[in-house]
Amino acid sequence: MTTPAEIAEFIRVCRDSTLTERSGSQSHFIALCRLLDLKPPLEEDPRGEWFTFEKGAKKTGGGDGWADVWRRHCFAWEYKGKHKDLKAALRQLQQYALALENPPLLIVSDMETMEIHTNFSKTVNIVHRLTLDDLADPAKFELLRWAFLQPDCLQPTRTREAVTQTAATLLGGLAQALRQRGHAPQPVAHFLTRLLFCLFAEDIGLLPDRLFSTLIEESRRTPTDFPGLARDLFQAMHQGGRFGFARIAWFNGGLFDDGECLPLERADLDTLHSAAALDWSAIEPA
Repeated sequence: MTTPAEIAEFIRVCRDSTLTERSGSQSHFIALCRLLDLKPPLEEDPRGEWFTFEKGAKKTGGGDGWADVWRRHCFAWEYKGKHKDLKAALRQLQQYALALENPPLLIVSDMETMEIHTNFSKTVNIVHRLTLDDLADPAKFELLRWAFLQPDCLQPTRTREAVTQTAATLLGGLAQALRQRGHAPQPVAHFLTRLLFCLFAEDIGLLPDRLFSTLIEESRRTPTDFPGLARDLFQAMHQGGRFGFARIAWFNGGLFDDGECLPLERADLDTLHSAAALDWSAIEPA
């Protein structure tokens, strides 16, 4: 059984380490296995058939790649150096997932933070974020052991269909409110398509993290600010450029060709805020 002193020592070593991703990732993983009272890959599976470092895989779309660690029916794991972009690590894993038998968990780490992304079919994707200090929490420590031994314990209970239905109900209510205030159906539909795209783009990383959600939250305080803020964002998405301090990519396709934006009341923004809290990467297309 792992002692608090052993956890504290692991945390200290990780914090003090100046090793790069290449030189430090395997030693970090081996030490983590020891901390969890588990055997590391070479001891558990000397042939590397189901638990191994550097598992080769074909990328979706072509080319070869390697997952830093792979455990069949449990996870694929990708490391980055300290304070590096874990979203980039996740994108790498997502390219390998099918070739790695589509593991139920995709885990990324910079050796100080671990993110466990659930990857179960037909369920929403949940992210469990663990810092070094979280390892001292028995519940979170056990959650990490589940990733190795009982990944099904991390399976979300909410299905994609349920999230899709919630999203449809929220946006349907918003559409009805706008039409009741005299807006024609076509402009309402076009405007809601823009909002939907922004919600989706934020959750899959095409827009900076929480950019649109923050816009909504700020507008709830002063609803009259929303049209101007949204118009500026739509224009940045149409042309590419900046929205405040954030750099916005150019979005092709004509959806943002004009800056038309319908005014929203506080109740509308509350509805939109509830919609933004959903995982739009899990929404099933209509």
